[in-house]
Amino acid sequence: MLAGTGLFATADATRWDWQPALALAEPWRWWTAAFVHWSRLHLVANLTGLLVVMALGWAARLPAVSAVAWFIAWPLTQLGLLLRPELTHFGGLSGVLHAGVAVAGWHVLRHSEGHRRWVGAGLVAGLLVKLLSEQPWGPVLRHPADWDIAVAPLAHATGAVFGGLCAAVLDRRSRRQTG
Repeated sequence: MLAGTGLFATADATRWDWQPALALAEPWRWWTAAFVHWSRLHLVANLTGLLVVMALGWAARLPAVSAVAWFIAWPLTQLGLLLRPELTHFGGLSGVLHAGVAVAGWHVLRHSEGHRRWVGAGLVAGLLVKLLSEQPWGPVLRHPADWDIAVAPLAHATGAVFGGLCAAVLDRRSRRQTG
């Protein structure tokens, strides 16, 4: 993801961003939208978030199946954006990052004991509180203070939902195969 974000930093955003009208005709956008950033602040914030999610995965010692779940959730994050066709352009890693947090939260909650399980519960609860506070069912775009871009809370919610679903499905499948 780091390399892709760097490669797309100077690219024409409208050629790579998420556009629901082009979702079927130009399917690469399901992936490349995550690499598009609308400003330097947007890029730095998302890269910082990526480093945090990667550190979380390392600290939690997430298994390979969690990385696969996160990878599958990546394009599905954009699928949820089809619920709001008035969002004609979208770019950034934020939805994919929320998917990563959901995947990590699922794994820690389901596969830990004692205080680590409480850490997983706290992670999932914190994610839910954040998502609900953003009111993804409200206006499609928000203009937070101190940001130079509009934010699409629905992307955060769809990323988290698909991240959690992918983690649950793949976790169940891997437990059936090994047990």
